[in-house]
Amino acid sequence: MNLVGAIKREKQKLEIQVRKLQHQLDSIRAAERALGRSIDGASNGIKKRVLSSAARQKISRAAKRRWAKVRAAAAKSVN
Repeated sequence: MNLVGAIKREKQKLEIQVRKLQHQLDSIRAAERALGRSIDGASNGIKKRVLSSAARQKISRAAKRRWAKVRAAAAKSVN
């Protein structure tokens, strides 16, 4: 039983797998560069938009007014 030989063969198999995975990773990175953006989104500088509380309230009031009109029209058509 040649334990050292078996370990060396296993090491070679793993090194081959690492090279294949590295090649795949390089291909993905090249595609990412070609598209001009990052896959994860965090590293490409896109910031989350934040609304002020006043803007949220304004949007909320407008939506409530629109739904009130829809409900009124529906109630009117039922009667």
